[in-house]
Amino acid sequence: MIEYALKYPEKLCGALGQHLVLVGVTLVLSLVLAAVLTVCAMYYKTVSNALVHLFSVVYSIPSLAMFAMLIPVTGLGTKTALIVLTLYNQYLLLRNFTAGLNGVDSAIIEAAAGMGMTTMQILLKIRLPLAKRSIFTGIRLAIVSTTGIATIAATINAGGLGTILFDGLRTLNVVKILWGTVLSAGLAIALNAGLERIERRL
Repeated sequence: MIEYALKYPEKLCGALGQHLVLVGVTLVLSLVLAAVLTVCAMYYKTVSNALVHLFSVVYSIPSLAMFAMLIPVTGLGTKTALIVLTLYNQYLLLRNFTAGLNGVDSAIIEAAAGMGMTTMQILLKIRLPLAKRSIFTGIRLAIVSTTGIATIAATINAGGLGTILFDGLRTLNVVKILWGTVLSAGLAIALNAGLERIERRL
């Protein structure tokens, strides 16, 4: 394994870089969409239940099946991977975002409203600070989930660490299989551990 890393460092680093970019872009898209949906869900209970149910169904669909469903529409490549990963994240983000924001003590909300604060001011200055831990938990879960599923996205030419793993499986190269597995799992474990440490400080 060490010999392979010394011989092809650019291949390993390139795949790792692609993987991190895929995870990063997915996270940004996921947060933007989740923020909009969460605001809608907060003030309309029916919408909240419908969205959580919808995305729980989406999350239960195997990733390969989701990729296959979208390929005829969006084709192979990063675009399809980003769409699928962003949709998967909505269940994790929405569930934690709405739980945290709606879990703020109603007495605090009433007091803020009594002081003349608008709905948006209450959201930004009261709900968000008090719900930060639940919100961060959702973000952590989304990052770890995306890191794992992004490995499978290599099957649709989206790049990342999965390219090494699946190339190894195709050619029966044990070293490539091991490197793909170690890097994929190691990255997910490292990100989860680091984010958990931050979460405990919130």
